[in-house]
Amino acid sequence: MAGHRVHLTREPSDGLLGRAARERTSDFHGLSLACLVAADRFHHLAEDVHPALARGQFVLCDRYVPSSYVLQVLDGVPLEYVRHLNAPARRPDLAVILTAAPDLLDARLRERGVHSRFEHDGSSGREVCLYDEFADVLVEDGFPTFRLDTGEFSPQAAVQAITCHASALLSRDQAD
Repeated sequence: MAGHRVHLTREPSDGLLGRAARERTSDFHGLSLACLVAADRFHHLAEDVHPALARGQFVLCDRYVPSSYVLQVLDGVPLEYVRHLNAPARRPDLAVILTAAPDLLDARLRERGVHSRFEHDGSSGREVCLYDEFADVLVEDGFPTFRLDTGEFSPQAAVQAITCHASALLSRDQAD
């Protein structure tokens, strides 16, 4: 966001709990991984996100609760459990869901390289379906959501579209 200080972060975080969740997906499954990711989230919010917001920064987080809805359900955890586990988490001003055709996502993963058991060949189709399926759930749970099909855009154009959408929200909020 031009003219604003932006704090970049991600989940799972780079903290102890987040590193365990990110690097040990072959060791943790189902409920244990869902709880580990949620524990990291609450620690991350307290130690990183809330202080950045208090400093007047915009926080841009790669992955957040919507990713947990999808990935934990893919891991066999009931959606209602994941929703309940993450209910106390701060709601963002905007949740951006980036998607593309599953075959394109799988090709990008092959090119980039797989980082966890969640990114194996063929997982993209189920993930895209779950994001579509949970879109209304996210809104119901207080996540203002902007979906963008990145198969139609270059990375630069995708960033521009997200920036335009976020700027419009900011302008609207400042006018209120």
